[in-house]
Amino acid sequence: MYERSSVDELAKQLRSDLNRYSQGEKLPSSRSLVERFRVSPVTVSRALAQLAAEGLVVTRPGAGAFKAGARTATPPVGDTSWQEVALSADAATELVPRAVDASGVLVTLSAPPPGVVEFNGGYLHEGLQPGAAMAAALARAGRRPGAWNRPPVDGVPALREWFARGIGGAITAAEVLVTSGGQSALATALRALAPPGAPVLVESPTYPGMLAIARAAGLRPVPVPVDPDGVRPDLLEQAFRATGARLFVCQPLFQNPTGAVLSPERRPEIMRIVRAAGAFMIEDDFVRRLVHEDAGPLPRPLAADDPDGVVVHVCSLTKATSPSLRIGCLAARGPVLERLRAIQVVDHLFVPGPLQEATLELVASPAWPRHLRTVARELKVRRDIMAAALALRLPELRLPHVPSGGYHLWARLPDGKDERRLVASALRAGVAVAPGRPYFAAEPPAPYIRLSFVAVGGTGEIDEGVRRLRTAYDDM
Repeated sequence: MYERSSVDELAKQLRSDLNRYSQGEKLPSSRSLVERFRVSPVTVSRALAQLAAEGLVVTRPGAGAFKAGARTATPPVGDTSWQEVALSADAATELVPRAVDASGVLVTLSAPPPGVVEFNGGYLHEGLQPGAAMAAALARAGRRPGAWNRPPVDGVPALREWFARGIGGAITAAEVLVTSGGQSALATALRALAPPGAPVLVESPTYPGMLAIARAAGLRPVPVPVDPDGVRPDLLEQAFRATGARLFVCQPLFQNPTGAVLSPERRPEIMRIVRAAGAFMIEDDFVRRLVHEDAGPLPRPLAADDPDGVVVHVCSLTKATSPSLRIGCLAARGPVLERLRAIQVVDHLFVPGPLQEATLELVASPAWPRHLRTVARELKVRRDIMAAALALRLPELRLPHVPSGGYHLWARLPDGKDERRLVASALRAGVAVAPGRPYFAAEPPAPYIRLSFVAVGGTGEIDEGVRRLRTAYDDM
């Protein structure tokens, strides 16, 4: 029964067994628990650590685990209702409300209930992550001389050099800052490049996490529509003239959520428009390492062909590895780099050295290119299976674009259909999908849902998830 049980399942059983022990009584040895429940010593160790964190057991090195003493009486519940007044008393004078709507981000971070097919995930499934390679890299990194000392605030030099080579062009290591993932880099860039109350031009639709960051920084997102060739230059130019904005946020490669790639013809035109407006462009290159096997050669980052410092480049390794490997970079040229550095230092001090060293070990190992090839192959298979299953079972949903990179499909519902009702119906049917509304800075032109194929355990789950979505659609 316990051959493949999780740490949580074992902890639940041990928690129940504690009722048979008196205060201070010793629990069976780890070896006995391994034999009884037929699990690994690591699973036993983690389950006991979980109970210790809950205050249910006490572990003593060399002696074992013991049932903890009785807990003290629960302290009285305080009255926090005064905070409602304090948090909103000066709302009338604020440029934007201090309350932040994180719902568009949480939908991709919250684990669905057991048995629910996860079509709303934004990270590689555990089976696709380079787990063994990351564990080995972390072990090697921890033994590096000085790994646990304070690292340079700009990042470990070798890792900055690696990011600079990946961007290409004339970008140097001196123009790169290592960050705690892409979300942190975006937050730093938005704060650095626009004052509270200022307009910021964003693609429409776009990543909800970026919209949340912008609003939390007091900025006013102004949408500029995207078509299959990327953001529309004519509308971008109009938006700059109408708003006086000095910042544009763009995902030129496999845009989230549409999957669009900025066309070769539009790339110089977009750069010309931003430069003429005296503005900066944040290039969110979030998914370059999640291309599909049939993608072909990729265009260079816009930052690689920008000698004038118009582009502030953001990228991350998190999407291609693990949600816990929160390593990314900011690259910029000119005086803006110092502002970016100052904000990052004030907000985060520095990125932990062992994590940077482990990243270096990972990307320098033979396992890294093998991992990227495996992911490219698997993503293509999953994309094709999901697109085919949708065409067969749910032809009512239209796919405006099937991308050759990224980890999801953007599906349009028929006019008049309520995406919120479909999302709720889908969850009742056992499949979690992301609603399209949070991806729009203003009123959406049509109902959409986003369907991710990266967080499921395999291709069989994709077919089953689409089958359940068909049921949900009919029930709606």
